[in-house]
Amino acid sequence: MTSFEKTTTSNEDQPTDDATAPSGHRRGAHAPGKESAEKALLEAFGGVWGMVDTTVPGLVFVLLYTIKRDIQLAAIVAVGLTVVLALARLARKQTLKHALSGVFGVAFGAVFAMMSGNAKNFYLPGMLYTLGLAVVYIVSALFKFPLIGVLLGPILRENLSWRTRNPGRLSAYTKSTWAWGIILLAKSAILFPLYWWGDATQLGWVKVALGIPPFLLCVYLTWIFLAKAPAPIDVIAEMEAEDRVRAQESTTRDV
Repeated sequence: MTSFEKTTTSNEDQPTDDATAPSGHRRGAHAPGKESAEKALLEAFGGVWGMVDTTVPGLVFVLLYTIKRDIQLAAIVAVGLTVVLALARLARKQTLKHALSGVFGVAFGAVFAMMSGNAKNFYLPGMLYTLGLAVVYIVSALFKFPLIGVLLGPILRENLSWRTRNPGRLSAYTKSTWAWGIILLAKSAILFPLYWWGDATQLGWVKVALGIPPFLLCVYLTWIFLAKAPAPIDVIAEMEAEDRVRAQESTTRDV
């Protein structure tokens, strides 16, 4: 993946005074490095392990159900696999946020499928979550409070400064949020007709096929929009600098 070329500049290129940049923020509070920006983007959406957590259990379920036609067996094995994946994350000292969401999602689907006796219901909680998330993305973009900015702002040390101090990043976050909303809505438009009129095997295989590609497309478009945006304002560095100035002034007064 090419780096976020516009999200950072080298220390040598940064002036040492408090000159104001064209975007209105001080150059002294420069952005996180390009490697950390890319890492933040991947981590925010789960990265490779997140794709494994959300895709493999569904693949195992549809595979076992296609072979055995046993809802209970397929559901139990899928839930067990999510637990194993969570434990693997724990052993690697990785965050459990995405793994736990996968455990609960698969567990809800498994219980729903076994109670109803309909294998298609294994996928329904995840489908409803995707549809709801698409609506949230679209609504947040409409109200100029794009969800992608809310998610990435703290990770990139800019918090919500992009809303009032960095219009270029507000535009990039809005475009990214629209992309996520529209792509997830299109995914829902494919899956729900299969839930209503297809069989469980068709729905399962299509859902597995639509697991990773839309996610990668969303992340790629987000990266494209942010790569063309102005650098984030490092408000954490600004606050730390202000604290140092106040401490120095206090020391001077005491002397």
